[in-house]
Amino acid sequence: MTASMLQILVVWFAALMFGVPMFASMGLAAFAFVALNGMPIDIVPQKIAQSVNSFPLLAAPLFILMGNIMNSAGITDRIFTFATACVGWVRGGLCHANILASVIFAGMSGSAVADAGGVGSLEIRAMKKEGYDPETAAAITAASATIGPIIPPSLPMVIYGVSADVSIGGLFLAGVVPGLLMAGALSAMVTAVATRRGMARHPFPGFGDLWRAYRRAHWALMTPVILFGGMMAGIMTPTEAAAIATVYALFLGLFIYREFDIRELPKLVVDTVETTGLVLALVMTAAALAWCLSIARIPQLVTPLIVDSIGHPLLFLLVVNLVLIFIGCFMEALAAMLILIPILTPVAAQLGIDPIQFGLIFVLNLMIGTITPPVGVVLFITSKIAGISFEAMSRAIVPWMIPLLAVLAAASLWPPLTTFLPNYFLGR
Repeated sequence: MTASMLQILVVWFAALMFGVPMFASMGLAAFAFVALNGMPIDIVPQKIAQSVNSFPLLAAPLFILMGNIMNSAGITDRIFTFATACVGWVRGGLCHANILASVIFAGMSGSAVADAGGVGSLEIRAMKKEGYDPETAAAITAASATIGPIIPPSLPMVIYGVSADVSIGGLFLAGVVPGLLMAGALSAMVTAVATRRGMARHPFPGFGDLWRAYRRAHWALMTPVILFGGMMAGIMTPTEAAAIATVYALFLGLFIYREFDIRELPKLVVDTVETTGLVLALVMTAAALAWCLSIARIPQLVTPLIVDSIGHPLLFLLVVNLVLIFIGCFMEALAAMLILIPILTPVAAQLGIDPIQFGLIFVLNLMIGTITPPVGVVLFITSKIAGISFEAMSRAIVPWMIPLLAVLAAASLWPPLTTFLPNYFLGR
């Protein structure tokens, strides 16, 4: 095991030190392992090709395309307007509206980056216009964007489910309660901060304005209902739901709201292909590297060592949480997920941890990593939109991570928080 592990690690980290992209460095490590152990080189391309021959994985580009269409069809604007009408009249109202809009958009996009770059730009602009300081606007937007991949649909959960052979539908269900708790915890903190700072409040706009805002956003708000309802009723798989929701978003933009220019579609498709290419490049090379690790029996040999040294599920989850949060500070979430899944999931299974609970904890950790410096991609996006430095953004986000970490602790300590809905709907 030691020799095999050294072969993989030396080539992998040497490539990274020379500036080779993550996906290429993993591919080189896989090729090096195969060559040094006298196996045919063409095994690696075969494993790479096999990794994307997956029907569930097809949901990834569809969810990405759906988010792109919604951002271009004026749907995000209608969602934020509705959220503002619902809660914008309480103290710190636009902060609450920011969080509520993220919850609604989470049921459509499944991506923290899409949330931050789409509805987030509207939120930050509105909050700055209202008189909120840019740091607060950007920090709340970044923190609420992490809800996107937790409430279904979720691109990271699709990748996790395919990589770890866990039910994607079960993972989607597992994210509902923690996602809503994240929103509630952030709103509770907004209430405390708004009271302490004496933030302005506006009069209730009246049920007439609320009804008009709802009517304007009604068809957009039906998107999560179609997605989630179809999957829970057993009518469609997550991949089929993604395809139907994409067509539905296109229909809304072209025929209901009429704010989508069909001439934009080729550009959105190209953007989707580019984003999907980056995702699948990591997925494919990580699959080849995971096969090398399994051939070297590294997971099989590491699992007993960790089980013997830790021995308790809660202690293991504590260690995993600390490790993933630390790694999330320095590595992109998807890359970290693909590297660590083959190593950590066998240990979790050996310790009797529910695979769906572990998957939710895994994804939640890495989503928190998207707002932790120095490599928090959501921080880069929101700081750029707000027009503040990355250093100021890094300081502003710290207190808003506390509610998210509290939900992570609850999901780790109390399994029914994540397993109740999957058990109820899927009969597990």
